[in-house]
Amino acid sequence: MFPEFQKTTDKVRLFFLQKRADFGFRRHSSTAMAKNRSSSKVQALYDLCKKTFTPSGTPPPSPQAAQRLCSLLDTIGPADVGLSENVSEDDRGLGFFGLNRLDRVARWAQPITYIDIHECDSFTMCIFCFPTSAVIPLHDHPGMNVFSKVLYGSLHVKAYDWVEPPCFPNEDRSVRLAKLAADKVLTAPCGTTVLYPKTGGNLHCFTAITPCAVLDILSPPYREDAGRKCTYYHDYPYFTFSNEGEKSDNKENYAWLSEIETPEDLYMRSGKYMGPAVEV
Repeated sequence: MFPEFQKTTDKVRLFFLQKRADFGFRRHSSTAMAKNRSSSKVQALYDLCKKTFTPSGTPPPSPQAAQRLCSLLDTIGPADVGLSENVSEDDRGLGFFGLNRLDRVARWAQPITYIDIHECDSFTMCIFCFPTSAVIPLHDHPGMNVFSKVLYGSLHVKAYDWVEPPCFPNEDRSVRLAKLAADKVLTAPCGTTVLYPKTGGNLHCFTAITPCAVLDILSPPYREDAGRKCTYYHDYPYFTFSNEGEKSDNKENYAWLSEIETPEDLYMRSGKYMGPAVEV
């Protein structure tokens, strides 16, 4: 099962219903996988997530539990989840659409590959594989904790947290004030990043600087009927909607966010998980 925010439009759903395609992932023999199941880092990650998270998201993970999870994620590399860093030119979004290699890839022709490792009521373990320049637009994680580990490549992250109490420009409720939490490039190997329901950059955007992959733990998972629906946003500079007297210091660290429909150029495809199996 894929995260709920990947199901927000029929167009995105169509990509998830496509026949699973090999994305150049490292293959393991069934014998080797069976041998490594109980001792794999992925199994250890699943076991720790199962101890740490609940379906309701409450109580939230303690700082000690979050640190234990980060410490384990920090040790995980591409090979531990069945990935190879050696991404060929064809893997940059061309093969899925059957385009000629001489045709330079348009933005719409570069799907992001989503790999489902495990999903349950308490958490989702998944991988996003980005071709160069691919983008997951600015979106939120309502009531959720997200642990992200860049496995290979470089990824630009721009993230915000809502200003509380909610602030609107001149009572215009179509936009809301948010504070910049991160605007940086993460290059593997690097530490795990964590966002929480109200801190750490709960609203974020990913842009691939190079081909890259991100291992994500989301808890609890997206679930619309539980109020955890993914919403996409456009960010406007603070001065776009002047509001005298509001946040007069460091205005460059603030932006107005406006809800938008799921971007039409957000394309994803399903990938096959080739790492060690998880015993639940």
